[in-house]
Parts: sequence; structure tokens; C-alpha cells
Amino acid sequence: MERITPRRLRSSTVILGSMGALAAALTSCGSEPDKRCVDRDSYDVMKGYRVVDSSACQGSSTGTKRGKKRVDGDWYYDADVTGRWADYGTFDKSQAADRGGFGCSGSGGG
Repeated sequence: MERITPRRLRSSTVILGSMGALAAALTSCGSEPDKRCVDRDSYDVMKGYRVVDSSACQGSSTGTKRGKKRVDGDWYYDADVTGRWADYGTFDKSQAADRGGFGCSGSGGG
């Protein structure tokens, strides 16, 4: 009769698997949702909002300066970004997707 022995994992397999699990645990528990600074007045039905420089969301670039067009900048959270356009997100940080993950609590993690 044939003797069946349990298969042993190589140490490199165990190490690589452990590193992958650790990386997933560390990256899945961010305290800040992904955000982009967008011009609220630039909405296009096909593209979404135009992504602008983050300084427009700091309050320093709103208004007309040296003939530049006024930018109504605001943070747009958890959006799908394609090039210089963002769509399917939210302006409300509290409604941004809570991805949760290993070791994350329901109240924010971190």
C-alpha cells in the first residue's frame, strides 16, 4: 500500500505568501480616501469634472488672477480618473468608499 505524506511548502513560497498578505493588510487600511482637485464648473456629461492643480482647492487660486479663468476648485473623492478628468466620485468626504481590510475597524482604521 502506498504511503501518503503531506506536501511540504518550500520556505520561499511561505515567505512570498506572507509578504503578499502583509502588503495587502498595510495598504487596505488607509485613513484618507483617494482625492482629486476638480473644477466644479467644468462638468461634462461624457468626461466628468476636469482635474485642476491642487492649489485651486486650497482657496488661493479661486477668483480671477492675471486674466486667468476663475476656477471653482473642490476636492472630489474616490473618483474614476481618466487623464485629466474624474467621474463617479463624491464631494462629500464622509461618503467616500470605506474599503476596509485586514485589521480595519468600521470607524476608519489607520
